[in-house]
Amino acid sequence: MKHLIRLAALVALATVPLTAHAEEDVPYWVSLRADEANMRVGPSEVYPIEWVYQRKGLPLKVVRKLSGWRLVEDPDGARGWIVSRFLTLERSAIVIGDEPVAIRAEPSRKGKLLWRAEPGVTGSLGDCADGWCRFAVGEKSGWMAAHLLWGTGEP
Repeated sequence: MKHLIRLAALVALATVPLTAHAEEDVPYWVSLRADEANMRVGPSEVYPIEWVYQRKGLPLKVVRKLSGWRLVEDPDGARGWIVSRFLTLERSAIVIGDEPVAIRAEPSRKGKLLWRAEPGVTGSLGDCADGWCRFAVGEKSGWMAAHLLWGTGEP
């Protein structure tokens, strides 16, 4: 009986650091690598599909990891599980708000207006500093206010 108790204690102690370590590096930002990816209600293909994303480059926040699956949150706050191979660490962001957003030549409100991006536009996220982020959509790039992008800052 003593051996069973010791074994149970050792197993319990051995799993604590693994669990703690697995959660240490979340949350973090990712984006969709694939043109189409299923978000499921659980971390396995046996779980039902809740959403089918058809938007390569969509920014997502990983909030939990389990084997080859990631529990992600999308820009609308929906959460579900996606196979990690459909995700990339390349940073992206999505324009939020109700109005088109100014993209400027410099990280300043006084910077020359280059173009405007509609809410919902996704693009590559570059460096961010002092409330401004480098944002690129296709061949166009410039600076925009960070608070008008989802996918910036600490997740």
